[in-house]
Amino acid sequence: MKKSILVLVAIAVIAVGYLAYRQSQASTLPEDIASGNGRVEAVQVDVSSLIAGRVASIEVLEGDLVDVDDLLVTINADTLAAQLAQAEAEVDAGLAQVAAAQASIKQAEAQLALAREELTRTETLTDRGTATLQTLDTRRTDVEVATANLAAAEATMRANESAVDASRAVVDQIRSNLDDTELLSPVYGRVLYRLAEPGEVVSAGSRVLTLVDMSQVFLEFFLPATQAHRVAVGAEARIRLDLLPDAAIPATVTFVSPVSQFTPKTVETAEERENLVFRVRVRVPQELVERFIDIVRTGIRGVAYVRLATSGAPSPWPDDLQVPDFDALTESLDE
Repeated sequence: MKKSILVLVAIAVIAVGYLAYRQSQASTLPEDIASGNGRVEAVQVDVSSLIAGRVASIEVLEGDLVDVDDLLVTINADTLAAQLAQAEAEVDAGLAQVAAAQASIKQAEAQLALAREELTRTETLTDRGTATLQTLDTRRTDVEVATANLAAAEATMRANESAVDASRAVVDQIRSNLDDTELLSPVYGRVLYRLAEPGEVVSAGSRVLTLVDMSQVFLEFFLPATQAHRVAVGAEARIRLDLLPDAAIPATVTFVSPVSQFTPKTVETAEERENLVFRVRVRVPQELVERFIDIVRTGIRGVAYVRLATSGAPSPWPDDLQVPDFDALTESLDE
């Protein structure tokens, strides 16, 4: 019994000491600098197939780093290649029909010209009394027939041209689908999940890979309303990660939620009485992300410090939040 009481007392002392430490740390910050706990996050991008087909190959493994336009997945294209050959043959056949229709138009035009000449000659002969009215009616009918034949030939050509355009559209669609058989990386990032394997059949819209976009690495935390209204997008910030406790990483505020929310259970705030908080996001410079790309991981815990708007001159950053020499830090990590 006494042992249990001693353990409880020890836990209480540790808890009180921890709270006192946090309060002392918070109290050392200038009034125009606020802090909050958060974790490193990044945007996840799903790479999906636009077409249905069998996965021919996947060029990356989980954890691989990929750059923009790197080849990730190939979908089997045999069926599409056959469809493309058929569609191109239909285009060629349509062009041949258009050529035949053009020849028919020229023939109809020649027949119409001849019929008109015969009508003009017959009209002259009729005026002289050397041709009968029956012959004149026949020549007029010949002109009307030739005119109709020309119109029919022109309509046939237009129909054939439309058919060629439709066939070309099918060709373009199939070629576009062929382009979609090669899935390229849309971002600079790291492969998080392989959701399909070679040989599997995927449907249109199926996810094949999930990437973590390493060009959008940020830390998200929450501030009470008494401080959030003083945070501006573009404000200077610092991040201290559990992974690099001795390095203050420079950052910039890129998002301040316009809507308040209740404090999430996993978030601790300096003032527990605040029931409503605002979500704030600070982004790490891309050059630092790329320099430390091998150790950048989402989910790493840390503390963000942001500069609040003030009417006077801004306070200098405390000594422990000064940006370090990252060249020296890189060398120490390499060692």
